[in-house]
Amino acid sequence: MAANWAPDSWTSHEARQLPDYPDAAALTAATDTLRSYPPLVFAGEARNLTAELARVAAGEAFLLQGGDCAESFAEFHPNNIRDTFRVILQMAVVLTYASKLPVVKLGRMAGQFAKPRSAGTETIDGVELPSYRGDNVNDIGFTAESRIPDPKRMVQGYSQSAATLNLLRAFAQGGYANLAQVHRWTLDYMGRSPWAKKYAETADRIGEALDFMAACGIDPETVPQLAQTSFYTSHEALLLPYEEAMTRQDSLTGDWYDTSAHFLWIGDRTRFEGSAHVEFLRGIGNPIGVKCGPTLEPDVLLRLLDTLNPGRVPGRMTLITRYGHDKIEAGFPKLLRAVTREGHPVIWSCDPMHGNVVKAANGYKTRPFDRILAEVRGFFAVHRAEGTHAGGIHAEMTGQNVTECTGGAIDVTEQSLADRYHTHCDPRLNAGQSIELAFLLAEMLNAEMAERRKVAA
Repeated sequence: MAANWAPDSWTSHEARQLPDYPDAAALTAATDTLRSYPPLVFAGEARNLTAELARVAAGEAFLLQGGDCAESFAEFHPNNIRDTFRVILQMAVVLTYASKLPVVKLGRMAGQFAKPRSAGTETIDGVELPSYRGDNVNDIGFTAESRIPDPKRMVQGYSQSAATLNLLRAFAQGGYANLAQVHRWTLDYMGRSPWAKKYAETADRIGEALDFMAACGIDPETVPQLAQTSFYTSHEALLLPYEEAMTRQDSLTGDWYDTSAHFLWIGDRTRFEGSAHVEFLRGIGNPIGVKCGPTLEPDVLLRLLDTLNPGRVPGRMTLITRYGHDKIEAGFPKLLRAVTREGHPVIWSCDPMHGNVVKAANGYKTRPFDRILAEVRGFFAVHRAEGTHAGGIHAEMTGQNVTECTGGAIDVTEQSLADRYHTHCDPRLNAGQSIELAFLLAEMLNAEMAERRKVAA
């Protein structure tokens, strides 16, 4: 257990990006309600994830983390959950088949309701109002009443997270993830993508392998792993009153766990020294992440690692790079070298989304797919040059047929952004772009694995 730590010790540190609730009594009532509710995830599940992530840190697996930029109360629907889940399954199958590495599947789901903002207010047509900070905090509608932080929204967020987790567990363990269904995971609108054809060819080869295994007596009845999968949830631990209320002491170990998700991360805006968010995360037993951008210096990162993982537990720390396609190869190596030199057992994961936001000529915020791919290629290039393991990808994506990121094989143009631009915050990859990314990731992983075999020989 962390020394001199309690679930509320963050309150004596500097807290940025938190809403200013006008009704303190309502906030207390909401957090008291949350404390009385059951945990959403369990300590044993978080420990299992740490063990799986330890394999990623050792170069024996790959981390696939993906899902919504910001989940929505308005778009809460089982079909949306299912479609995002199955795109993640498709991406994992592509990566596993190509690289022969197990893939740890981690969704940005069942809790990603709070968002940091670059400014406390926004102005539209001369009207200035508080910024939208995610459905857990206030409403996206641009009215003074909508933007008032309402603590009851945390309780609604809990309820939606519980329902989402219930469905995800059913999909993961109830047969939907059966590898024999690999052909049926393709979404209808994927048909015109050239990557859909390549995925179908991969699915055919997997089906042939399963038929051979069945003839040898190995099938889902004898090997349950063929019919189910492990799937974990994650979100940014931004809204600390909510996270504190969901933190419970494990009856088996006595350690504290944030039971709102299996994995929590600290954003680029809240990882500063003396941060309340760092103070909170240092005391929980969950595996955790830190976003690492161009402003992060090596000595600061090393001090963060000493604070967040003093015992150097493999699998606890994931460092998520977010530089931008034109900055990663220049900026990332100094962090990688410092962490490698000090022997911290971390996972390096690439977030190619947040550093590549541009505004289209028609005013829509978008992320060009070629820039996303360029950042991923730069991430792998740095690892190849340093002889280290490119451990994961962190993508904002959805199973919905959205037009939010330009480019890709099914070319989304700036003119077509308005067709299906549904995000509540930042632009997401659609299913076609996500599968395309998975195949390109698989090529890079194959190259890395071949280089490692060559060095080992």
